[in-house]
Amino acid sequence: MWKLRSFVKPYWFITLLAPLLMVMEVCMDLSQPRLMATIVNHGVAEGNLALIWSTGIHMLGVAIIGLIGGVGCTFFTVKAAQSFGADLRLSVFEKVQSLSFRQLDTFSTGSLITRLTSDVMQMLNILQILLRQFTREASLLIGSLIMAVVISPRLSLILLAVVPIQFVILYLLMKRSTPLFRQMQTKIDRVNTVMQESTTGIRVIKAFVRAAFERNRFGKANTDLLNASLSSARALATSGPLMTLILNISIVAVLWFGGAQTWSGSMAIGDLAAFIIYISQVLFSLVSITNTLMNISRAQVSAERIREVLDTKVDPNEPAQEQDKPELLEPVQSSSTSSPVVGCELEFERVSFVYEAAPDQPVLKDISFKVLPGQTIGILGATGSGKSTLVSLIPRLYDTSSGHIRLNGVDVRELPVEQLRSQVGIVLQQSILFSGTIRDNILFGKPGASEDEMVAVAQAAEADSFISKLPEGYEARLGQRGVNLSGGQKQRIAIARALLLRSPLLVLDDSTSAIDLGTEKRIQRSLQALMAGSTRIIIAQRVSSVLQADQILVLDEGRIAARGTHEELLAASALYQDIYNSQQGKEAALHG
Repeated sequence: MWKLRSFVKPYWFITLLAPLLMVMEVCMDLSQPRLMATIVNHGVAEGNLALIWSTGIHMLGVAIIGLIGGVGCTFFTVKAAQSFGADLRLSVFEKVQSLSFRQLDTFSTGSLITRLTSDVMQMLNILQILLRQFTREASLLIGSLIMAVVISPRLSLILLAVVPIQFVILYLLMKRSTPLFRQMQTKIDRVNTVMQESTTGIRVIKAFVRAAFERNRFGKANTDLLNASLSSARALATSGPLMTLILNISIVAVLWFGGAQTWSGSMAIGDLAAFIIYISQVLFSLVSITNTLMNISRAQVSAERIREVLDTKVDPNEPAQEQDKPELLEPVQSSSTSSPVVGCELEFERVSFVYEAAPDQPVLKDISFKVLPGQTIGILGATGSGKSTLVSLIPRLYDTSSGHIRLNGVDVRELPVEQLRSQVGIVLQQSILFSGTIRDNILFGKPGASEDEMVAVAQAAEADSFISKLPEGYEARLGQRGVNLSGGQKQRIAIARALLLRSPLLVLDDSTSAIDLGTEKRIQRSLQALMAGSTRIIIAQRVSSVLQADQILVLDEGRIAARGTHEELLAASALYQDIYNSQQGKEAALHG
């Protein structure tokens, strides 16, 4: 947890002020038993009504000062803790956004959600506890010990036997509970993962009548969390009764020996009452500190999980921006839809790639090809042949395992990531839309685009036709992931979003799979007009999507099995012939 102290530094003043105000409240509280003893010993015993009144007013003033300290401590504690939590949550979120796909593969979505919510909340709560509750109990413990010794050093010897026993119990509880808390947070990760998968895939679950299966899957994860929670609760269950037993035994011992001193006249009855209050505060403070340290033990697990994300080194390491760094495109073209797009040259040189989770199973093997500015390349292949992985290497969503990728002769690893990605417009295989309006989603990559630019790209993507029929048009709100649109509508909005960037390199990763052939052909014609001059990579399942490409690559098990134009491949590649003939047969059957 100490490693997260940098998030507290901006609020050091109120973080320091809060416990100081609490110490002020505790000092006022510690003076009350002594004032009460004065009333009993000299006011009541001697019938001094004036002393009783004056001491009572004194006690009231002390209580008001303590109230001011307590309220001030609470205010500044909440402000410091909430500000700390907000900064920590934002920092974790920003770090997650900076991680590469490879690094994100090591964290499940559910785990990241838990770290951003439950774990950050644990840290926020523990800071509140430390600044207020722990400060109060520690101050009461020390102050009450001092006051008890001042009243009766002999009776204070009872504490010498009691306090070490409580510290031994505390140590054993912490040693046992920490691994249980770590296990419990892992179970929370699993619950969040299952819940996230089930809610986002609810349509598939209902379509395949798998609700019972999902209930059982969530029930198992929920039961595992319950068992882990019960295990940690059982580990702490004995602490309360043990501490209470020790407290009661101590009070009985004080009454036994203190009562004897009172009868003998060596100790005033008011002092005995005050001593009992102080020793009770000592023991109650130890019980409270025990609970606080249990919370610290649990927060330590959360802190480790948060640091695991924050300490992850950004991959790829973005090279420093230098004055003589070669520009990706020169000159930079206008972003207006009326101006031509300047394409770029793309080259793959002996590129191979493996995922870290399966290092002995290469996804891409020795891929080499070159695309000249303004050319279109089509990529075909069976599912799992490496098509999507290939294009994800261009903007460095993943880095190559070996080989080089160059844009305009510059290795992509030598280019600042932000500059590189600003030059690549990409429509991913899965159309991801965000909650908000259709306008927000189309303008996602270029918020400052004009109305004419937005409508132009929507028309090119054949999206304007259905958007204009909606009651709210471009202001129509979308649900999470665009659930209130069809698959084809989502793809068309995703295409419009990429077209708006007017990028030199446009990548379409099976982006028309949910669109009918007629609409797809109209989109292709619009692309020819709107993005003339751009370099395009089209990944498709349908041969009809890449017929007009300058070059077609056929991937098979991560290798380029064939390359050429449609006519060349139809004449020379048996694999391409099989793909083409099978699709022609399906289309004939559909239109027959």
